[in-house]
Amino acid sequence: MASVTLENVTKAYGNEIAVEDMNLEIRDGEFLTLVGPSGCGKSTTMETIAGLTQPTEGSVYIGGRDVTDLPPKDRGVAMVFQNIALFPHMDVYDNISFGLRLRKYDQDEIEERVEQAAEVVQLEGMMDRMPAEMSGGQRQRVAIARAIVREPDVFLMDEPLANLDAELRIHMRTQLQRLHRELDTTIIYVTHDQAQAMTMSDRIAVIDNGHLQQVDPPLTCYNEPDKLFVASFIGSPAMNFFEGEAVESGFDSEFIDISFDPAANDITPGQNLTLGVRPEDVYLARDREEANEPTRTIGATVDVLEPMGDEVFAYLLLDEDVEANVEGRGEGQLLLNLDPQTDIHEGEDIEVVFDQQNIHLFDTDRGQAITHKIA
Repeated sequence: MASVTLENVTKAYGNEIAVEDMNLEIRDGEFLTLVGPSGCGKSTTMETIAGLTQPTEGSVYIGGRDVTDLPPKDRGVAMVFQNIALFPHMDVYDNISFGLRLRKYDQDEIEERVEQAAEVVQLEGMMDRMPAEMSGGQRQRVAIARAIVREPDVFLMDEPLANLDAELRIHMRTQLQRLHRELDTTIIYVTHDQAQAMTMSDRIAVIDNGHLQQVDPPLTCYNEPDKLFVASFIGSPAMNFFEGEAVESGFDSEFIDISFDPAANDITPGQNLTLGVRPEDVYLARDREEANEPTRTIGATVDVLEPMGDEVFAYLLLDEDVEANVEGRGEGQLLLNLDPQTDIHEGEDIEVVFDQQNIHLFDTDRGQAITHKIA
């Protein structure tokens, strides 16, 4: 095991900056996930740690050792990629042991390491199979076993589940959690899939446009996002947002008004604010007692209902002049979760309330969180 530290790391390709002034400390034995939209710089960050990319500025430390100028083979890391890239003409045993044989390890040690790795990823009895005879999940486990036998200080995993179907991804998520527990090693994982980030990680590092936005446990990023971007990216379905301004009585926007004391939150009247509320913190007015501290009622019209099995997503229009966009999440629109047995119908006029203890306020101009409750 080893800690990993990025110190003022910047990576530029000509005039294009992929990662800028990244400072990140990954603890010894931690499962940390780099998450963000496509092109945000998370894979570049991973490649910089691996030594596949040299930083334009800054330093990389693994286990307290400066490895900035070392090649990948001398960094004590092993990588698992999105493209599994097994040798098609080799069986499972030869694929797993290839790196050890290349380094001329003793045969007894090779067999011991391969056996242990196969047991960890549950490949016993498959050593003589060819990759073409295996499922996608089994091939991915071979790739992981190939990394395990090297006994690296750090595992680097770049979108390893992206090419698997939905059911296999869920299965492999649990496999990776067991792997981390059994190996007790440092894992750095890259994904744009927040479900993977939220379920597997000790902490997640949210990246946007090459900048680190927040590094915290998943539920902290969900419940207390530091930035407007984090609030918009973490959570599925996403948070509802309303742009407005602070007034003496609280928050005022084109579609909703929320009463609270701005001074209690160091908010100045006239300040540009973005109010955020998650769908699960919006309630039908008739169920207002379920909210910790409900706001005044807000009128809306049901636009679309999406039954999801254990819940129903209700897309609402807050004004008769609002034109619903394709995603149903534009200005003047609101999403809430309903009980699957709801008697609400499309086209119906309803009233809703927000839970004030779960209303998030952000400084619109700076994108910074101000408060996560206005009770």
